Amino acid sequence: MTVRVLLVDDQEMVRAALRAVIDRRDDLCVVGDAADGEQAVAAALRLRPDVVVMDVRMPGMTGVEATRRILDGWPHPAPPPRVLVLTTFDLDEYVHAALRAGAGGFLLKNSPPDQLAHAIRVVAEGEAMLAPSVTHRLISTFTALPLGLVPGVSGPGRHELIDALTERELRVLILVARGLSNLQIADALGLTQANVKSRVNRILTRLGLDNRVQAAILVHEAGLLPAVHGRDEPPEPRRPRP
Repeated sequence: MTVRVLLVDDQEMVRAALRAVIDRRDDLCVVGDAADGEQAVAAALRLRPDVVVMDVRMPGMTGVEATRRILDGWPHPAPPPRVLVLTTFDLDEYVHAALRAGAGGFLLKNSPPDQLAHAIRVVAEGEAMLAPSVTHRLISTFTALPLGLVPGVSGPGRHELIDALTERELRVLILVARGLSNLQIADALGLTQANVKSRVNRILTRLGLDNRVQAAILVHEAGLLPAVHGRDEPPEPRRPRP
């Protein structure tokens, strides 16, 4: 199946470069582009793409507000598109706001072309695309805040819910926190990708989380793994200290 992509960026040269990267893949195609948030909302409603590659900082309506309007105001019976946010991390609050608005993935603008193509495929499948460097930056910023200010992570009994997970579920949760995709987790644990996807969805539901970034923050706060972004394979999961 070909993934239909809408490009949103205020710089024409950037849109042209992204289009060249995407259209040379047989399973991806650009169906339209937009130069600001208002155009992005209108184009998304008209073209119904599978994935919107969204810049966050644009004149007028930002990519964050455009993401919120597309997802919250989607009028069609089919699900809304997934949103892959492109960021330079110059201003982290935009990324945090995009997370709260429902963005499904985050990618640095200087990422290699193959990584962009991979991110679009992953997001189109309904997974969250969180490169380890992106997740690490988000966690570093979020964990500098009081836990009660971290969107979607605070709440009574959250760590007790972690303690109720099985050892296999806990290991899946830790690998999610490291930024691994469902396919990578499946390879690491000897499971099928469909099985991992089901487990991840079940874990997020049981913990009352909306996405994988929140899961990564919770793993960090619970002290489950001292360095969730190290290069080595994670040790056997350990329970949080009481």
